[in-house]
Amino acid sequence: MRREFTRFDMAAPPVRTKWYLRPLTILISLPDLLRHKVRLKKTGMDEIRPPYLLLCNHNAFFDFKVATKAIFPDRANYVVAIDGFIGREKLLRDVGCICKRKFTNDITLIRQLQKTIKNGDIIVLYPEARYSLCGTTAVLPESLGKFCRLLKVPVVSLICHGHHVNSPFWNLHDRGVAPTEAEMTLLFTPEQLKTASIDDINQKILDAFQYDDFNWQKEKGIHITYKKRAEGLHKVLYQCPSCKTEFRMASKNDTLYCRSCGKKWVMTELGELEAESGDTEFSHIPDWYEWERTNVRKEVEDGVYSSGSLAVTVDSLPNAKQFIRLGEGTLIHDMNGFHVKGTAVDGDFFEMEKPVPSLYSCHIEYDYLGKHGDCVDLNTLTDTWYIYPHGEDFSVTKMALATEELFFAYRKSIGKPCKPGLA
Repeated sequence: MRREFTRFDMAAPPVRTKWYLRPLTILISLPDLLRHKVRLKKTGMDEIRPPYLLLCNHNAFFDFKVATKAIFPDRANYVVAIDGFIGREKLLRDVGCICKRKFTNDITLIRQLQKTIKNGDIIVLYPEARYSLCGTTAVLPESLGKFCRLLKVPVVSLICHGHHVNSPFWNLHDRGVAPTEAEMTLLFTPEQLKTASIDDINQKILDAFQYDDFNWQKEKGIHITYKKRAEGLHKVLYQCPSCKTEFRMASKNDTLYCRSCGKKWVMTELGELEAESGDTEFSHIPDWYEWERTNVRKEVEDGVYSSGSLAVTVDSLPNAKQFIRLGEGTLIHDMNGFHVKGTAVDGDFFEMEKPVPSLYSCHIEYDYLGKHGDCVDLNTLTDTWYIYPHGEDFSVTKMALATEELFFAYRKSIGKPCKPGLA
């Protein structure tokens, strides 16, 4: 018989930050803000007071601390993924966090955020919905423009620079980058929202979100001397540009290398790649990543993309208490989307399907919590599954790229192509 679990109360109204926690949030953030010598520039914000919508880019946990500095001492509600609540639900609710299951269409969340505005507070939203994989802009939802119109409050962007190169998603070690920079900019007043088209709103947000942390590092001349600065980079750069082999890249210290052909690239202190011998195919890390995307797009266009059938372990997160081992099964990601099925530890059958039109992007993790391995997480409105493939003949990065390219191809096939950067 299928086990039943208490589900997270997604409909609970947003909590206004407790008065005694407001100074605590800035005190907790202060050591890192000082250590990284954060430079915050505000444009057009002199007359802006809550309520407003703050749209932030997302590269590291440090983003939240900079956002705290940017809005202090005003109250805010922060949209946070459910895994952030594990073991600390009451605390996160009390500081104003609202739970969201990633990449789901949640009408309840809209109502909660309207309540935030009614309370006179700030909505802090990370529309990329996941950490950037290589320090560049992730795809944004095209529903953002309609959402801004619905709220009828000022729209502000907060774009941080240096957070990815300081603590990249693929190797979270803090490199001590200083100074980092952030720009807080008024994008729209309520009056401007009334007359701007949805397309114009989306385009202005997209323009504000154009960033490249590795370019920023080079422009600022910031040297990172951390000896293991390339370790983990193979999680993002999973395909060798020399021999074209997938899933055989590896990294150690400052070196990225292919276990198939043996070619090596050294990551310099300025974040560039240099081949030890022969041509340097890509010195700029995001260029290598986009080359991989191009290859995935070709597989999708040819109708041949497939992860194959992968043996997986599946953990469920029905609430904020802890992960629950669901069981062993198989994962197939192909031209039809995601299909997960298996046998639960209690002997019951479990299954989840995410067809292509239902998912414009997906959330992945590298070596989750330092012990569980790489995973992709798939969500319904009531559950989150963390799915861990076995072996090494896969890349969750490729699955993430394929999810986006499959969605783009689907939209094109129905005569509604996505605009660049939006989904």
